[in-house]
Amino acid sequence: MQAGAGKTTEQGGAMPAWARAVDLFPPPDRILSTILTRQAERYGDRVLLVAGEARWSYAQAAAIASASAQTLVDAGINPGDRVALMCSNRVEFLQVYLGCAWLGAIVVPINTALRGLQLSHIFRNARPALLVVEAALLDAIATVDTDVELPSLRWTTGSTAETQAALTPLPALGDRAPAAAVRPGDTVAILYTSGTTGPAKGVCCPQAQLFWWGIYSARALGIREGDVLFTTLPLFHTNALNAFYQAILNGCTYVLEPKFSASGFWAAARAHHATVGYLLGAMASMLLAQGATDDDRAHRLRVALGGGVPEHIHQPFLGRFGVPLVDGYGSTETNFVFAGSIPSNRPGTMGYLADGVEARIVDDNDSELPDGQAGELVLRARAPFAFATGYFGMPEKTVEAWRNLWFHSGDRVVRDPDGHYRFIDRMKDSIRRRGENVSSWEVEQTIQSHPAVAVCAVYPLPSELGEDEVAAAILLEPGQSLQGVELVRHCEGRIAYFAIPRYVRIMSQMPLTENGKIKKVALRDAGVTADTWDREAAGIRLRR
Repeated sequence: MQAGAGKTTEQGGAMPAWARAVDLFPPPDRILSTILTRQAERYGDRVLLVAGEARWSYAQAAAIASASAQTLVDAGINPGDRVALMCSNRVEFLQVYLGCAWLGAIVVPINTALRGLQLSHIFRNARPALLVVEAALLDAIATVDTDVELPSLRWTTGSTAETQAALTPLPALGDRAPAAAVRPGDTVAILYTSGTTGPAKGVCCPQAQLFWWGIYSARALGIREGDVLFTTLPLFHTNALNAFYQAILNGCTYVLEPKFSASGFWAAARAHHATVGYLLGAMASMLLAQGATDDDRAHRLRVALGGGVPEHIHQPFLGRFGVPLVDGYGSTETNFVFAGSIPSNRPGTMGYLADGVEARIVDDNDSELPDGQAGELVLRARAPFAFATGYFGMPEKTVEAWRNLWFHSGDRVVRDPDGHYRFIDRMKDSIRRRGENVSSWEVEQTIQSHPAVAVCAVYPLPSELGEDEVAAAILLEPGQSLQGVELVRHCEGRIAYFAIPRYVRIMSQMPLTENGKIKKVALRDAGVTADTWDREAAGIRLRR
């Protein structure tokens, strides 16, 4: 998107805040330190962040970023060093993030549910110089493989008086550091996205990519200056992190809740006077499943992101709550590249291609396919550094994904003649469960470490709430037996709770392709069979 392109007006004819931000921050200035400094001068005491008891004004956020950077400098952290951050939706997460961005260090946010194999891989790949971990998550760190070299420098957040003496707390803020000479293409964060046929890949997100997330998302959602952006999604994912940029760039207030609660969502939205919300497919279904009340429309929410919400949910959600859900599509590697209208004229689709992005649907040889024919979605951005720059420490995977100078999404998509794009399925072997990407490879490695398991295949089955449930087909070693609950207990503590299979099917033989590989499509097509064990039907609760 070029400055000035597609600048529709807000109510009253004024230029929308996102369009002003494109002009206010020309390409060299699309770095967080400059954005914070300039917006602090513009908005001063206006509230930027609400998180629990914490309230930051725009001016305070800039001061906190520079002071946090100084604590990192004092600890010996340099530009380009990685800082692993394993923390829930606490204000300390943003404090560390802002300090790293100000200094030019690289944040490595870690999913708080990761354990064992998955967590070990991140530490091996990222090689962080510092680990900042919430005290409540120290047990997760204990599951890392013994041969993994953890950083000797470790800070904790949220520690209690009883544990404080044994831990090094996050340093108190003091002096301020000048903003480092950071460039728009410099990596600000490495976000790990689930692998498909291998371990998770660390997506290198440059400073300018997060700027464009704030611009594209604000445009898609119709965000106005002064809006209150309300999210319950985790900060270690792109969605909640880029919503913070939406707030900064558009003069909004960002409200961060600890986690999603179907029963408490609307009460919290009312309490914060929220005007924009962020939902994933399963969340919208859960909200509709709550009993109707007289307060269902007693809120100020004007619009909500609804990427992945099934088509049949849109109209009932709008009818009951009065909130249109915005269709959309994006990935950690790309940006908010597709968005629907408000309200959607084709609910459940990906929407229209965003201005500033190019897209093609291609065959196995990267040749473009005509409208109406399904193929792989490939993308590229016109603005510099609006997309990720590659996978950290994985040059071969980077070249594979960005071959021919297009990012290959791995998603099978159709472009309709009217310009709508429709998601068909995943071309790669991945699973999406309630907003989390699950690597079938990682789950298979964990299951196959059980002595009774000879071979296993992990695959998705449809969920009642939308997206997928994790299923595992297992071939046992001769003379062995295995109950579904035993497998669940084996997985606990070794992989994230959301990756633990709901469905377990013990097989006498696996369906195979002509070249001897397990034919997962046959397992998916079979669905929940009579011999499939269902963890939820059995009443088995996961230990988190």
